[in-house]
Amino acid sequence: MTFSSALLSLQPDSILSYLIAIVLPALDAIVPVLPSETAVIALGVATAGSTDPRIALLVGCAALGAFAGDNICYLIGRRFGPRVERRFFSSARGARQRAWAEQSLERYGTQLIIVCRFIPGGRTAVTLCCGLIGYPRRRYVPATAVAAVAWALYSFFIGRLGGRAFEHNVWAGLLLSLGITLVISGLVEAFRRIRRYRNRPRPGQRQPEPAEPAEPAEQADPADQADPGDDRDRVATPDRSG
Repeated sequence: MTFSSALLSLQPDSILSYLIAIVLPALDAIVPVLPSETAVIALGVATAGSTDPRIALLVGCAALGAFAGDNICYLIGRRFGPRVERRFFSSARGARQRAWAEQSLERYGTQLIIVCRFIPGGRTAVTLCCGLIGYPRRRYVPATAVAAVAWALYSFFIGRLGGRAFEHNVWAGLLLSLGITLVISGLVEAFRRIRRYRNRPRPGQRQPEPAEPAEPAEQADPADQADPGDDRDRVATPDRSG
């Protein structure tokens, strides 16, 4: 079986299509080398000429797998914190990734959790850090749900776009879709780096110092607070002794 025929066999009536749609996105959060995005794009390319309503079910499976993977990462970071730190963040590069993730989470919150799905290498660092620092699950879970649906729709759309452009050449359609994905990911990463570069402190630039709390006003000595009525009582009376 050639690659082209194997790719074209990934149709909505194949159990293998649903397994790929769920399993790879769920596992690549833990094993980032798994090509989950490529697999979902390939599903989009393979079904580009189909109008089968079960394609929506494939998209839903891809979103479910991505959602499960993000929350598995959170639980791993939360439950196995020290091991996670040694495994992923012990190197200098890992320490920089964790510092970036924590600072960005503090600044952007759920927006980062959604956007990190489209940042190369950002998903694993952010989701693990959310578990390590105990990011509130009531905010984390909805954010990962939105991110998973957006990612699945985006990947399938890119795949179908390439498949429609080259209906009779699945190789060309897949390569076009992957190229579009690489360009978009590169633009997102370039924007992130430019933004970080512009926000970094300039040499010699002083950071604003926090304002010192105002000192409380000094209270007057009670002995010095004279009753105004006493002054009226102390009006000098004429001396009539002479």
